[in-house]
Amino acid sequence: MAINIYDESGHRFVMGSEFYGDAWEQPLVMERRNVFSYPFGDAELVQLAFPGVYIVYGDISMYQTHLRFEMVDEPELVEMHFTLSGSGRMLNEVNGKEYLFKANEHNMHFTPSFAGFGDYDCREQYKFFEVHFTTRFFLELAKDSSPKLMQFAEGIQKGDMAQLSGNNMPMSFAMHQCIHEIMNNQLTGGLKLLFLQSKCVELLALQAQMYENSAGASSSIICKSDYDKDCIHFAKDYLIQHAQEPPSLIELAKMAGVNEFKLKQGFREMFNTTVFGYLSEYKLNQAREMLLGSRTPIKEISEQLGYSSVQHFNNAFRKKFGVPPGKVRK
Repeated sequence: MAINIYDESGHRFVMGSEFYGDAWEQPLVMERRNVFSYPFGDAELVQLAFPGVYIVYGDISMYQTHLRFEMVDEPELVEMHFTLSGSGRMLNEVNGKEYLFKANEHNMHFTPSFAGFGDYDCREQYKFFEVHFTTRFFLELAKDSSPKLMQFAEGIQKGDMAQLSGNNMPMSFAMHQCIHEIMNNQLTGGLKLLFLQSKCVELLALQAQMYENSAGASSSIICKSDYDKDCIHFAKDYLIQHAQEPPSLIELAKMAGVNEFKLKQGFREMFNTTVFGYLSEYKLNQAREMLLGSRTPIKEISEQLGYSSVQHFNNAFRKKFGVPPGKVRK
C-alpha cells in the first residue's frame, strides 16, 4: 500500500512500503518505526502487523493545512480510529463523505477506496492510534456479536463504505488504558502476539459496546454540544494534573464551567465511570507503571499519588489487580 500526498503547490510525495504485503502471512509480530520529513510536515509512525491485523500510531506535525490524498493498492480493511490529540477533517471524493477527527474521539470505518482532501489545524500536533482488521478477520470477529456490529458487518460484506457511528464517540478511560498498554508493551515473540491480539479484540469490544449503549440512550444524552464535551475533557485533564490533591466536585465543576450535575453525568456518559472512579483508575495504573519501571519504595509511590496511607494504597491495588503492590516486582 502507498499513499500519494499532494501539497498546496501540487507537488506529489509518496509515503508507503512493502510492509503490508509481508506482514499478513507472518506467524509472529512484525514491527517498524519510521520518521518522515516533508515540506508539508513531519511524522513519526510505528507499525505493528500480524495475521489479520495491522496497527499504526504516531505523531504528525503539519506545516500546511490543506493536502490531497490518494490511496494506491490499498487492501480492504476495517479501521478503528482513535484521535489522541489534534483535530482535522478529510473529504473522500469517491463517496462524498466527510470524516471529522477531534481529540479523545473514536469511530470505526470501512473505506475500500479514498481520493480526496485533508485539512488540519497546524497549531496542534496530531496524534492518532489505529487498528486495521482484514475484512475476513473482522467478519469472523463480528459474527454473533452485538446487533449494531453485525449490522455494520453486513454492509461490509456488500462492499458498502460505512462508519459504525454517524458521529464520533468519546474515548473511555478503558480505551485510553488499552492503547497505552499496546504502545508500551515490552513483550517479545509468541507472548507479544497473544498480547496484541487480545488487546485489539478488547478495543473492538469496548468500541462496539459503547456504540450499543449510545444507540440505546440517545434521548438522554447530557453532553449534546462540543462545548459540553470540551468542558468534561477539561475537567478530566485538570483532575489528572491535580491527582495528588484533587479538587472537590463543586470546585472541579466550577473550574470546568459546568454545574455539578452535568459534571457527574457527563463523566459517566463519556468515560463510563464516576469522576473519582476515573481518578482512582488513573492513579492505580500509574502506580503499576511506577512499580514495574522503577525501584521507588512502595511508601513513596503511595505518597506521590496522594493516598492517605500505605494500607489504603495496598488495599486499593490488591482490589484492582488481584495482588499486593510488592508482588508486582517479583
